[in-house]
Amino acid sequence: MSTPHHRVIAIDGPAASGKSSVARVLARQLGEIYINTGAMYRAAAWLSVREQIPPQAVAAALPRLRFFVQEGELAIRLGEEDPAAHLNGPEVNAAVSAVAAVPEVRAHLVARQREFAGEGNLVMEGRDIGSVVFPETPHKFYIDASPEVRARRRAAQGLTDDLVRRDRIDRSRAASPLTIPAGAVVIDSSDLSIEGVVSAIRSHL
Repeated sequence: MSTPHHRVIAIDGPAASGKSSVARVLARQLGEIYINTGAMYRAAAWLSVREQIPPQAVAAALPRLRFFVQEGELAIRLGEEDPAAHLNGPEVNAAVSAVAAVPEVRAHLVARQREFAGEGNLVMEGRDIGSVVFPETPHKFYIDASPEVRARRRAAQGLTDDLVRRDRIDRSRAASPLTIPAGAVVIDSSDLSIEGVVSAIRSHL
């Protein structure tokens, strides 16, 4: 894989570790593009649920989803429809890990994620950014938190997904399992605010 033209800050970690909030704030502070790759997999799961496509077959339908940058962040469309309001619904929560574990789905979305590096400096967050999508970037961070803190955060968001089940699937899948990337700076966000984590990342940058 060729080196991207622009800087990539890779932020990985499990669900509810705080990585999405941190990545968004960091990108805004730096004036860089924020890409939430989890939203891309959730869009694939939404398409699977909406059209009753089995997870193993949904990759063939993914070219119908359009991923692009709008106002400095990832935007998604299916035709003219914006699925953002549906991406954290209970049906998508239940389906996303199974859809994200399909190698063909990951291959399609990883290719699109790499293309974003041609559009500008990125703050990209997910579960395999530093290990698979941009393993050559020198700017790798892994954000974690205790299971109890992560469960409280999920409940505060009004979400009901099973974090233990998602962790097990994400860490054991054959395609791009969740892991701490080689060379990543690990930050425990259990007792830190969003601003505290962002400050810690900026000190390393």
